[in-house]
Parts: sequence; C-alpha cells; structure tokens
Amino acid sequence: MKNFALLLITIFSLQLTSAQTLNDAYRYSSSELDGTARFVGMSGAFGALGGDMSAVSINPASSAVFLSSNFTGSMVYRNNDYSNSFNGGLDQNEDSNFDIGNLGGVFIFNNTDDSNWKKISLGLNFNTVNDYDESFSVRGNSNSSIDQYFLNFAQDVPLDLLQTQSGESIAELYQFLGENYGFGYQQALLGFQGYLIDVDPASSQNQYSSLIAPGNFDQSYSKYATGINGKLTFNVGTQYKENLYLGLNLNSHFINYESSFDFSEFNNNSGSETTEVYFGNSLAANGEGFSFQLGGITKFDNFRIGATYDSPIWFTIREETSEYLESNSSLDEYVVVAPNVINIYPEYTLRTPGQVTGSLAYLFGTTGLISFDYSLKDYSNTKFRPENDLDFQDLNAQISSEMKASSTYKLGAEYRISKVSLRGGYRYVESPYENETTIGNLTGYSAGLGYNFGNINIDLAYSNAEYDSQTPVFNTGLTTPIYAQKDLSKVILSVSFGL
Repeated sequence: MKNFALLLITIFSLQLTSAQTLNDAYRYSSSELDGTARFVGMSGAFGALGGDMSAVSINPASSAVFLSSNFTGSMVYRNNDYSNSFNGGLDQNEDSNFDIGNLGGVFIFNNTDDSNWKKISLGLNFNTVNDYDESFSVRGNSNSSIDQYFLNFAQDVPLDLLQTQSGESIAELYQFLGENYGFGYQQALLGFQGYLIDVDPASSQNQYSSLIAPGNFDQSYSKYATGINGKLTFNVGTQYKENLYLGLNLNSHFINYESSFDFSEFNNNSGSETTEVYFGNSLAANGEGFSFQLGGITKFDNFRIGATYDSPIWFTIREETSEYLESNSSLDEYVVVAPNVINIYPEYTLRTPGQVTGSLAYLFGTTGLISFDYSLKDYSNTKFRPENDLDFQDLNAQISSEMKASSTYKLGAEYRISKVSLRGGYRYVESPYENETTIGNLTGYSAGLGYNFGNINIDLAYSNAEYDSQTPVFNTGLTTPIYAQKDLSKVILSVSFGL
C-alpha cells in the first residue's frame, strides 16, 4: 500500500449529475405540527373553525371568520429524543432549540353597504413547516463492510479514469470526473485512491475487488443536520351572507438545509490490507417554491364544515456537497483523500404532492367545541425534474413504486370556563412508504390552555409525537439500516391581540 497524504489549499467548484434519493423527496414534502399555541393545543384540527392565524395556513377561508383585525406571534421550544440502534449497538441522543412557530396578522374590512358580501379579509402569515435540526451517533458491529459501497460504483469504470496523469492532482481528477461522468465515478475514485478497492487480478478488465477481508467490523455513524422549511402566506378571504366563508392563499416557500455525516470502520480481519476507514460528506441545500390553496367554510346551526385544496409545491433547489476519505493499514500506512472540491449540482425542480382536506366541527354554544380534520396526500406523485434526466427518471420510478398515499387524522376539542380555555387533541399520520418501516406511522397528542384578557390572548400548548424509522447507512452497498424511535415534544407560547 502506498503511503501518501493529499494536502490541498485550492477549493474548486464544478457541476455534475446529482444523486437525490427518496429521503430528499420525503424531507421536502413532509411537515410538522407547528403554529399558534391554540392551533397546536388542538392538534391542528382547525379546518372547519377558522379564526386563528395558523388555521389560515391550512384553510384560507379561516381569515374571514375573524370578527376584527388580529395579530399573533408564537415561540416554540422543540425537543427531539432519539433511541437509535445499529448492528446491535444502542444509543440515546437528544437535541433541542427555540424557533418561531408563527408570526402574522389579518386585516378585516367590513362591508357597510347592504350587500350579501359581508367582509373582505387580507392576511399575511409566516409558519414553520418543518424544522430539520437533528444530531445523533450510533455504533455497532457488522459482518458487512463499507467496501461494498465503493465497489458498487467502481465496477466497469475504466482504470485509467481512476489514476492521475502526469502532473495531475487528486483534486483535479476528482473535479474532472464530476464534470464529465458524475457522482458515481467520484465515489469510485475515492475508494480506489483510498486503498479500499483495487483492480481484481482474477477478473476481466475494469473489474475491482476489495482490499478489506471479510470478517467482523466495528462501525460508527454520526449525523448532524440543521435548517428550516418555512412558508409565507398571502391570504385573501371573504364572507358571503351569514354562513359561507371563502379564501385563497398564495404561498412562498423557502428551504435552508445543511447536513453532514461521518462514518468510521475498524477491523483486524486476517488478510485485510486496509484496517481503518473514515468517510464523511457534507451537504448544503437551499431553495424556494410556490403553491396555492383554495378553501371554504360553511355553517349550519352549530355545525361547521370545511374543505381545502392544497396545490403541489413547485420547488427550485440548489445543492452543494464535499467529501473526504481516509484509511489506514495494519502497517500504519495512513492515506488521506481529501479533494477539497465543492460539488455544485445543477439546479433542479421538485414537485411535491398536493393535498385535499375535509373538516367537520360542532360548537356547544359558547362553552366548547369539538373538531375533526381528514387529509389525504399521495407521496407517490412527487416528481424530480427535468424528467428527461435519466437519473431523475429512475428516481421518479422508484418514488412511484415505493411511496404511497398517506392519510392524516386530527381530532381537537376546546372547553371554556369564563376567560380560561382548556384544549386537547390527537393526530395520526400514516406512513408515506409502501413498506411502512422507512418512516412509520406517527401518533401525536397535545394539550393547551389560554386566557382572554379582552383584546389580548395568551395561549400555551404542549404537543408530543412518536414514530419509528429505518434508514440505510448508504443507499447502495452498505445498506444496513439505522433503527430509530423518535419522540418529538414542543412547548408553544402565543400572544395575540385584536383591534
């Protein structure tokens, strides 16, 4: 084994074929329960009620239910507990943060003329859709090595493409492969130059074998992620006669997401030329999107009925990655393959699935209410574009076969005692995956209370959601899953005031 280190000070930018996955499709299409404390305290079952700024984000007719102009701001404390298992190892991890749940207001313009159109409402609201903060570490023992990841990419790659030419650096070759051949060839280069794989002497040309012998492997995986998926809503609503409310939302979406992982593997297997492997990758993604919503609420005596259509979100996303590989041998021959190249992927578009929601509520006079929302969202309709890209064609076919329609059930209740309101809620979200294990079904509970000071309301809520997931370490080669039990808790404080 050669002993060398690549010390590079120049950082390149390049464009290459990207490597999106089902994880990206789910990440940018899913949402958490977030918003005002009243909304969260009733588990978001607000589609037939309105009169709340976060309700506007799920049914645009909700703004017209307000009797007067109203403004609301909410702060969220978010705590995520993970119980992770990997190849027999068990680790507990926890992270927490503060964030804005919602910030917005609605202006009510009453019609003083003798008209069936009673009012017009204009609203502006920011709502957090998803918080991507996550950090965990897992460790375990396996009989599968990371060498298979690199072998899967390397087979049939011409050997001369993985060898530097006279005067050429690893960084220059890595950049060349990215610009001309794509992500897979870069992975093959890392494995070959990092002495995890080599040309197979017993096979035909451009076939490779591992320099890591079979046996037992001590492996660890750490991930860190941060970012947010936010939605800014421009709303217009109206009231027709006494019992019909209609609304339209025009939504501007933004995504900021950063993540990194570090993987390590150790072995003392007989015949292994490489005994230590360290592999890491970082990703930065940002994007913006557009969607619209149409909604209506009608009331019959004490009943309220609501319906909403959410269009797909049309995202434009840009991504950058960088990676490194280090290895060591039993003779302590340390190798560093750190190209220090920033891979700038071509801008792509993502169409998330649309959603339909039906809602029903019953009001017990002025003392209480109970409400129910049902939503259907077909994740198999998620599309990466341009669709003439062969990689995106394969990924879209995979999405169509491995993802499915997901139903969401929300139940909420509120009881008023003078100026105090007591709230509770329950929600159940079906897995969007056909196997129902990649992401499992979600079960959530919530509770809250509020106090009315007249023109000012202060509300407090607590919510908890639990679900399981199984995520492969890598999408090819080493696909051993990381099993996670996730417990997400939130405390929300809201202040609202009317004019």
